[in-house]
Amino acid sequence: MPQSQYRARQVGDKTREVIDYDHDESLPGKPLHILIPGGLIALAALGVIILVIYQTWFENQLAQSTGIVLLAILAPFYVGGVFLFSYGYELYNIPRAIRLTAIIVFVTLAAVVIIAVLFVVLGSGKGLPEGSSKKKSSGGSKPRAKSVPAFTSSGGSNFPNLGNVVVLGGGRTHTREVTREVVKEVEVPVAPRSVDCPFCGRSYVPAENDYACPACGAATQPELIDESQESRPKAAGGDIDNP
Repeated sequence: MPQSQYRARQVGDKTREVIDYDHDESLPGKPLHILIPGGLIALAALGVIILVIYQTWFENQLAQSTGIVLLAILAPFYVGGVFLFSYGYELYNIPRAIRLTAIIVFVTLAAVVIIAVLFVVLGSGKGLPEGSSKKKSSGGSKPRAKSVPAFTSSGGSNFPNLGNVVVLGGGRTHTREVTREVVKEVEVPVAPRSVDCPFCGRSYVPAENDYACPACGAATQPELIDESQESRPKAAGGDIDNP
């Protein structure tokens, strides 16, 4: 058997060499009679394998055990078809045909795995950027609330202080009233208090007795004067009633 002068990756030259070999009556064998049937068998088996994988793991129309059995049956047909194609393509060189068969089967398996992963990713929708469809509103758009500054009264009147007025679309107005309580501290003037003389114990008001005890005439001590003039606690009260 004559050896091929070209490598498998030189498809154009290799194919013309195979055709010339097949048409040469002086050379033994007809490689196209093996190459073409083997290629058709391999393609048919590969198509059925892809269909079984799709029906089993994507559409769930076949049980997983059934799909595995079918793949185990179809795999030898695919590998056998690839070997027949390679055997005719390499002009009956068995070692080179086995090597080409292994390369084709490996590349095909890698391609099937990649396609399966892409189908899973694209089918589940994960890994894809969020589309503009998620930005669509459901049930129409909601009117925006408009805030109006609060109105306050001046001049010390008991006019209630209104909070923000929220206006919604649709011709309806909802008002929320807020009442603030104002607390004022008022100092209540009182008369000076009486104190007790530390010498004789007489009670008297220092301011009314020239800051001297009317009984013993002792001068009122400064701390007693401060105690007498000390104001009473401050009173607190509100000036706004809830409306």
